[in-house]
Amino acid sequence: MSKLIQLAKLGQSVWFDYIQRNLIESGELDDLIEQGLRGITSNPTIFDKAISGSNDYDNEIKEYINTGLTVDEIYEKLALKDISMAADKMLPVFRETKGVDGYVSIEVNPHLAYDTEKTIEQAKRLFSTLNRPNIMIKVPATKEGLPAVKELIGSGINVNVTLIFSKENYREVAEAYIQGLEQLKSNGGDLSKVASVASFFVSRVDTAVDKILETLNRKELKGKAAVANSRLSYLLFKEIYSTERWKELENKGAMVQRLLWASTGTKNPEYQDTLYIDELIGSPTVNTIPPATLKAFLDHGIVELTLEKDIEGAKKLYTELEELGIDVNEITEKLQTDGVKAFINSFDSLINSLASKVKKISE
Repeated sequence: MSKLIQLAKLGQSVWFDYIQRNLIESGELDDLIEQGLRGITSNPTIFDKAISGSNDYDNEIKEYINTGLTVDEIYEKLALKDISMAADKMLPVFRETKGVDGYVSIEVNPHLAYDTEKTIEQAKRLFSTLNRPNIMIKVPATKEGLPAVKELIGSGINVNVTLIFSKENYREVAEAYIQGLEQLKSNGGDLSKVASVASFFVSRVDTAVDKILETLNRKELKGKAAVANSRLSYLLFKEIYSTERWKELENKGAMVQRLLWASTGTKNPEYQDTLYIDELIGSPTVNTIPPATLKAFLDHGIVELTLEKDIEGAKKLYTELEELGIDVNEITEKLQTDGVKAFINSFDSLINSLASKVKKISE
């Protein structure tokens, strides 16, 4: 039995944090699905690497140039085709799991991260254009993104809420999801047909906190904050989804908004390359894993329930960080702002690279 199937039996779904045309057309995605892969996530950085870093799309780009499409329109055509093809491959998983898994996520334009109305407008258009039940639209957990999440869930659109770094922000995300379901219910919608995940970014928390610990000469605390942050957020997840308010929605068919561990590739080479998978296995959760980390996990990752291991240690660590004057809330707020900027930069890089390709192919 593959490790991905073993994880699924423990209540954790593995999604692939990567997409490229060759992955779909070569049969590699089929192999991963057979091994137990249950979903796919994408973002501007991933599409930048896929489109500008390969020749997979060149013939198609040439066709689109001849139809007079703009560079932005060509990008969207390429991305939506990848997402559609991947969603079709994942559809049997969606059906087999009764809508729990089998999703493929696509992000709204990161330039809209601080614009509620335009986020809603683009998310609805993308969901309608893709026209598949197993599509998730990624919306950032910014102050402006949260009302969009509520509106989209209330409209029956699956949402992957992304760029969550703190427990406090996660609470707001869960509230937006629940309010969206309550809106859907009041409109007579089918709660069992809408799904959502809360994408909690992991490794970057260690990167930021470790830098401060290094300057304070507290190296023994390095590499622990991210896992502790995730574990404490899981405690909050359990609290939120055990209330009477939630049970009323659950009785109408609503699914919990699972925590999804994102950014789980280890950034620091001193740490175990499967650290953010091995230490965050629990039910019901998702871990979206980049290619190199997935390969490492399949080779030597450990499959056992670990998410609730040493909760007291996680609490103690946060007390210690506070005593050292480390403001984790301030750090995580900055991480979200930086994350939006990074996705904007990747998106702009992608459009610029594509513009260069279009020019070259046109000559």
